[in-house]
Amino acid sequence: MYYYTVALLSSSAPLLTYCADVVYEEGTIVIVPLKNTTKEAVILKRAEAPVFETTPIAGSSGKHYTPEQMQIAKFISEYYFSSFSEAISLFIPFRNEQMRNEELGMRNDGLHRSAMPLSNEDSAERLALSVEKKPELSVSQQQAYEQLLQKDKALLFGVTGAGKTEIFIALMAKMLEEGKTTIFLMPEISLTPQMEKRLRAYFGDAVAMWHSKITKKKKEEILQGIESGRVRIIAGARSALFTPMRDVELIIVDEEHDDSYKAQTRPRYHARDVAVLMGKKLGAKVVLASATPSATSYHKYDVVRLPKPYVQTRKHYRFISGDGITAPIVYAIREHFEEGGQSLLFLPTRGNFKYLYCQKCGKTHTCPFCSVGMALHRKHRHLKCHYCNYTEAIRESCTECGHAPLTSERIGTQEAIEIIEEAIEGIKIEQFDRDSITTANKLVKALKRFESGESHLLLGTQMLSKGHDYPNITLSVIMGLDHIMGMADYRSRERAMSLLFQIAGRSGRAKEAEVLVQTADPSQYEAYLGDYEAFLKDELLFLQIADYPPFVSLARILIAHKEEVKAAKITMDTVTKLKAYEAIEIVGHGKAPIERIANKYRFQILLRAKNRVPLLKALHAVDCREVEIDMDPVEFS
Repeated sequence: MYYYTVALLSSSAPLLTYCADVVYEEGTIVIVPLKNTTKEAVILKRAEAPVFETTPIAGSSGKHYTPEQMQIAKFISEYYFSSFSEAISLFIPFRNEQMRNEELGMRNDGLHRSAMPLSNEDSAERLALSVEKKPELSVSQQQAYEQLLQKDKALLFGVTGAGKTEIFIALMAKMLEEGKTTIFLMPEISLTPQMEKRLRAYFGDAVAMWHSKITKKKKEEILQGIESGRVRIIAGARSALFTPMRDVELIIVDEEHDDSYKAQTRPRYHARDVAVLMGKKLGAKVVLASATPSATSYHKYDVVRLPKPYVQTRKHYRFISGDGITAPIVYAIREHFEEGGQSLLFLPTRGNFKYLYCQKCGKTHTCPFCSVGMALHRKHRHLKCHYCNYTEAIRESCTECGHAPLTSERIGTQEAIEIIEEAIEGIKIEQFDRDSITTANKLVKALKRFESGESHLLLGTQMLSKGHDYPNITLSVIMGLDHIMGMADYRSRERAMSLLFQIAGRSGRAKEAEVLVQTADPSQYEAYLGDYEAFLKDELLFLQIADYPPFVSLARILIAHKEEVKAAKITMDTVTKLKAYEAIEIVGHGKAPIERIANKYRFQILLRAKNRVPLLKALHAVDCREVEIDMDPVEFS
């Protein structure tokens, strides 16, 4: 009889011991009885015979995790403070040969060799593809391409419109010709329709798009394509990193600065950093890319530059004062619309983050379960909390003093659309935020209408900044940068400046363009227009003096409890334990900026250290069910 330590998949349960009369390799996924049901679990290691009675393993599931997947999951669980089960469950396992053959409709006894799913040993030789169509690279693109080939990992720093995608495609083509595969990450699905079209033009069905909006049936179809060797390039959101690709030789992380690469639930991993680790484990080249790279990546990695756009056009910046949709904004949009150009308007907050407040007592109408304002959704005629999703009818009077009516000032996307449509006859507007773009189909249709010229203005939030490339955009309007710049976050300057460059970069791809920036203080931005690298150099000096990443390691401990007194006590007990570790600094502790979510009171502790090792040691000493640890946090609310 053999004994095994196993971890239940997608579970926070402790490690368990089972027995079997057969030998299982580490990483094998098995079926185990648990109470009145069965669960999938992964074999971690052989164990000594325990003193207690054990239950037999019911059998193998026909799937397994590779040693590399197991090692990376171990790192994720230890560095990002999750259970091993939560970490390994990020990965999609490989299917054993027999199961793969059966699912592909093959019979082992009469299978022709050329139709068999490929092993690691023979895949490179037999899957080498000749790529007939390749992008024509300019001199600067060719130089960047050759530099990237010489580096194991590097940052491709290219201004918007410099043609980074053509370099990606050239690198992917080289991988295909060598019988290797590519993982291509993008920050959000809003990028995928246009990128899919471009990739398919070169690689056809060798490309598959992977993100949360695709159906279960489609995912299964893609997995079969990966197993058969048909799918050689997997592109999509951060979850694409964990697909069961063989012979990975290239990992690209586009828009590497984007915060959506950081998971906000356990495991709280950062896909960019895990991609770098994965590249090292798999022996794959890693290319990070951005027109506005993060200060951390710019500081840490070798930089390959694309300093000029592929098509040189003139871009005029104009700074205007005011708040909301003012007359100069309407005038500029009308002017470009009448001249046949398309425009883009960026609002600083998602959807309709517009709160009702009382002019008499000054109170904002808040969620009964969270200490945040209820967002006003005019289109759906309700108030919604964007933290716990509690919804109620629009309030007419103040719940504190009874005064009516309640008022709202901050403009939301829906109100912005109504103002512009009323002012400009005939203009068609695409609302581009997560409240309106709820499915992949809606996304594709909205972008297709804009690409064909059926609609004239893209109006929305952060989704607008994600690498869209439309040659007819001649105006970018950027609102709310001062709000982002003024946030209580050490990265607020970087976030605001990155948004300015990214939104401005959507216009002027093929024609002369205008960029309208609404701000009370143009001097914050003027010094860096056209030179993001100058900003990064200044920002790194500030971060070094202020003791923030990348010069220190940062961690956030979050405590949430239904009883405020209990949450406060856990916080103070944790602070007391941490004070024993001299190599770490407690930056601050107390109530979280959002004090209550889903009826739980929230406290936080912020830590930093010059060295990661003592910080991790201290955090592992206080890690328990009562606290949540976020290593390298990007969100502080």
